[in-house]
Amino acid sequence: WGTVPTSSNSTWNAVICNWNANGYRLPTAAEWEWLARGGQKYTYAGSDTLDEVAWYTDNTNDTGTRDVKTKAPNGYELYDMSGNVWEWTKTPAHSYATNIEPDGNIFIRRGGSWWHEDKNCRVSRRYASDRSKKTSGLGLRVVIRENIE
Repeated sequence: WGTVPTSSNSTWNAVICNWNANGYRLPTAAEWEWLARGGQKYTYAGSDTLDEVAWYTDNTNDTGTRDVKTKAPNGYELYDMSGNVWEWTKTPAHSYATNIEPDGNIFIRRGGSWWHEDKNCRVSRRYASDRSKKTSGLGLRVVIRENIE
């Protein structure tokens, strides 16, 4: 895809997720949390000190995402599980909240982002969002699907 654009770009704006693709997939919310914890018991992915492992509102001054791997990794050597961008999961929001109807569009995202405060970057934090939402603080991390046909 080349260099990340700094303004509106029709090619980048046209990207969509194929939620039914085979091969790679989004992690479930539980898988995401297990990966983010990295076998450790920290508040954030890799530390109890957010500045060591994440880009968030206090250290970005709300000026956008940062390059990956510029903060410390967690115990599984995964970077940016806290902060930088929220990450989609394949878990429907209604599986966590009884006040959300199972309409197929609202899913859990995890991790917090560059424009959020520390509480949203906690490994335990979940946030429900419509999967059609597009923002510079929202991305994804894929896992390999176990049973590829």
